[in-house]
Amino acid sequence: MSKASSSATKRISSFVLLVIFITLALSLTALILAISAFNYNEIAAYYLLLIGFLGAALSTYVLLQTRKRIKRLSIKAPAITTTIECSKCGFKSIREFERGDYIFKAVDPCQKCNENMLITAIYREVKEKTKRTRF
Repeated sequence: MSKASSSATKRISSFVLLVIFITLALSLTALILAISAFNYNEIAAYYLLLIGFLGAALSTYVLLQTRKRIKRLSIKAPAITTTIECSKCGFKSIREFERGDYIFKAVDPCQKCNENMLITAIYREVKEKTKRTRF
């Protein structure tokens, strides 16, 4: 997977961010107007307070939900493992995959018999996903 495709899943749409911040700015403006309107018209001030708090709560909620969604959608690369075996004595070693590894590649000498070891398997470890039940 390339970096461009992985970064595409981690970005928030600029349009969504613009709408969230405009809503937040308008709600903060409504709160400021509500404070100044208490001297002249209390009913209008209460409506402005209601609009300001609802707008601030809504924009904060949407921003937090969007961040949670990005974390959930991020793709984690699975661990790739290389198995190395000695053809003479049967000694087996497991290590992380390194760039340039391929099957039947001769690598370091064996720890027991000093014969060259071969890479016999390259695989990724698959972790079973647990199903979450929602109530």
